[in-house]
Parts: sequence; structure tokens; C-alpha cells
Amino acid sequence: MFASFMMNAWLTATIVAVIAGVVGYFVVLRGSAFPAHAIPKGAFAGAAGAALLGISTFIGLAVFAVLGALGIGAMSRRGRHDVATALALVMMLAVGAAFLSRTIEYEGAIYSLLFGEILGVSTNEILPTTLLGIACIAAIAVIYRPLMLSSITPEVAEARGIRSHRIEMCFLLVVALATTMTVPVVGALLIFSLMIGPPAAARSLTSRPVLAMLLSVLIALATVWVAIALSYQYNWPVGFFVGILGAVSYGIGRGWAAWQRNRRVAGPGTAAAMDGG
Repeated sequence: MFASFMMNAWLTATIVAVIAGVVGYFVVLRGSAFPAHAIPKGAFAGAAGAALLGISTFIGLAVFAVLGALGIGAMSRRGRHDVATALALVMMLAVGAAFLSRTIEYEGAIYSLLFGEILGVSTNEILPTTLLGIACIAAIAVIYRPLMLSSITPEVAEARGIRSHRIEMCFLLVVALATTMTVPVVGALLIFSLMIGPPAAARSLTSRPVLAMLLSVLIALATVWVAIALSYQYNWPVGFFVGILGAVSYGIGRGWAAWQRNRRVAGPGTAAAMDGG
């Protein structure tokens, strides 16, 4: 499990988990789960086009992820956000279907991009993954204050002169960058679970933003590390285990939050009953 050929998998998965934890926290905070679900699906079509042209799938993923983010942001400005997201997704999938119809040598790559192939990460994929990860963290750091304010209290953000649409466009581009680096590892179908499950669990555990973001990263790291170990042991797709563990972490977080609420509600009543006795 810790042989030399596995080092690429552990390193890449760690980078992916950190980015998914940070970006996913804001996805959950802003209620942007649908765009986070749609962008990697549409980016998958770009990977199909790249394979057809014989170029790197990273290029196809990046181009379609950015186009999808820009399309969602542009159409959302004059219409409903969910409708714009659905239309962008449909258009990208339609183009992807056209690309796939033109090739018969893509089955293996389709499977790995849909469900992830962390054990097949090559050395030359580590550098672009790292650079995209750094770009995501840098972008979040630059827009952190207006992004946080517009996510928690959009009315106050508007009153302070923060253009919510500009922040939304910037954030969608960050999601596109995160998608480009994470799809080859976790897969287009299940990256959604890594960017939603751990951050949602973290938000259930604490309302403090910085602590919640840190917990989100830690839970995402635990998720991918355990998923790699199980995938190596049982030869199942790593994305399957990421999806299951993401859902379990969210369930634990919601259970903890419910227990805390019940404890706070029962506390005063219990104290009053003891005083009366």
C-alpha cells in the first residue's frame, strides 16, 4: 500500500482533499451545490473532446470547466440560477455526446474520469495538479473577505459596495479550477460528494468559519485516505468509497448537531425540574 508506485496516489489525493475541503466549504455556505455538481459533469465532455483530438485531458477539462462556470454565471445574471445551471449542463453534455460518438477508443478513459482512478495517477500529473491547487488557494485568499460576507449576509455585502455577481463569477471560476484537478482523481460523478459531504459535516459540527474550514479539510483528507486504502485492498473504484464515506461523514455531523440541539433544549427543563424537586 505504501510502495513507491503508490506515492503518486497518496500525494495527489492529499492535494485534492485540501482543495475540495476549502472550496467545498464555500460551496455549502453559498448554497451552490448544483453548480458544483454541474461543472464537473460538463467538464467531463471537455475530456472527451481532448481524447478525440489526441491532447491532454487536463486541457479539455480546464476549457470546459471554465466555459461552464462562465456560462452559468452569465445566464444567472438575468435569470434563475438553477435554470441557468441546468441549461449549461445540458449544453455541455450534448457536446460531450457528440465527441463520444466520434471515437471508439475511449472506454477506459471514460470509466476512469467518471469514477476516478487514483491508483493510476502518473508522475507528470502531479505538477499540474499542484499548480491548480495553489491557484485555487490563492484565489480563495484574495477574495476571502468579500466572498465570506456575500455568502453569510448578501444584503450587507451589497450595502458595502460588494458586487455579488462579480464575486459569484470569481467563485465559479475557482470551482472550475478545483474541478479540473479533482475529476481525474475522484471522478466526475463523485467529486460532488467530496466537495459537499465533508464541508457539510464540518458546518454541522461548528458555526465558526475558520474552524469549519479546517474541519472540512481534515474530514476530506480522512475520506480520501481511507478510500485509497479500501480501493487498494478490494480493487473497487476509489470514487465509490469517497461517495459512501462522504455521506457517512455528513450523517455523523447531522447526528452530532441534533444531539447538541436536544441537549441545549433539555438542559433548562432538567434544571428547573431539579429545582422544583
